[in-house]
Amino acid sequence: MSVEVTNETQWEIDAKTFSDLGVWVLDQMQVSTQSDMTIIFNDPDPMASLHERWMNLEGPTDVMSFPMDELRPGDGSRKVEGILGDIVICPWVAAQQAQAAGHSVMEEMLLLTIHGTLHLLGYDHTTRAQEGQMFGLQRQLLLTFLSLRQGPMGEVSLPSGAFNALAAYEDSRDPGHGPGTGVVGHRSRS
Repeated sequence: MSVEVTNETQWEIDAKTFSDLGVWVLDQMQVSTQSDMTIIFNDPDPMASLHERWMNLEGPTDVMSFPMDELRPGDGSRKVEGILGDIVICPWVAAQQAQAAGHSVMEEMLLLTIHGTLHLLGYDHTTRAQEGQMFGLQRQLLLTFLSLRQGPMGEVSLPSGAFNALAAYEDSRDPGHGPGTGVVGHRSRS
């Protein structure tokens, strides 16, 4: 099983933690060890472009999933294999959501990774029943992963003095709005 992590931001992100999480979640969901997935961390501008192109919604969002082989979780008798697809996460939006939820940016980004993975596996939250199932499963997976995790887990952080890409994105869209406006997230309940 291969989970590649690409960081296209200034954020300091422990790629191994996210790769480990991806592999673990795919194993829990009985996806074949011959399956591949990519996690990409992106800045607000490219995330907004993806969001507008694929969802017809303006502004950056927290996480988007792009399935490839439309795999589904295994049923225990056989493990599903193929190329799952890509998950794109915006740490800037995740940081705002983490602050609003009262937990760390790392916890938010781990949750978004699980959320994106479940979308790759066909889960959705368009109805109350689907939302309850998906959000319950992602919470269970996150809490179990955190309780089983051996060794230190680094925090996700923005180097001090780093360029604030979210503020720059918002200023470029409408100089009259302050920080935090124009961001679209769909609170992935933790």
